[in-house]
Amino acid sequence: MKKEWSMEWKSSVQPRKQRKYRYNAPLHVKRKFLGARLSPDLSKQFGRRSMPLRKGDEIRVLRGKLKGKTGVIERINVKETKIYVEGITAKKVDGSEVMRALQPSNLMITKPNMDDKKRQISMDRAGGKKDEKAKTAKTVQKKETKKAEKPKEAKPAKKEEAKK
Repeated sequence: MKKEWSMEWKSSVQPRKQRKYRYNAPLHVKRKFLGARLSPDLSKQFGRRSMPLRKGDEIRVLRGKLKGKTGVIERINVKETKIYVEGITAKKVDGSEVMRALQPSNLMITKPNMDDKKRQISMDRAGGKKDEKAKTAKTVQKKETKKAEKPKEAKPAKKEEAKK
């Protein structure tokens, strides 16, 4: 097994190779692992299933002991691919509380932070409302072009051509 990380990595059935790929990936690739699914309402609104997590997104935990808890993302650790949510803490032995690290695959976005204009543009581009308008415009254009086409002349039957 190679020691270096490669973008041309072919998927493997072996969990050890899958873990190695994720662990040794560079930060720009690890950022892609930090996505979570959207709630059903948001999924219909944006026309996509998931989106990358960002600071300020409101999430709900779907798996584990904390299932059902909600909160706002306080910080994201790309290197460890962990999410830290406001209000979800763990007690240390000395009695102090620290934010608990969560995996992005166990979360669902309930209210995205749309302050960033680039994020808004990417969501519109990804298949949201603008694409629906474009699809309807295309269907209208197709109908108009079909009406504008002239009917083709009927071809003579093959038997008649053979007689002449």
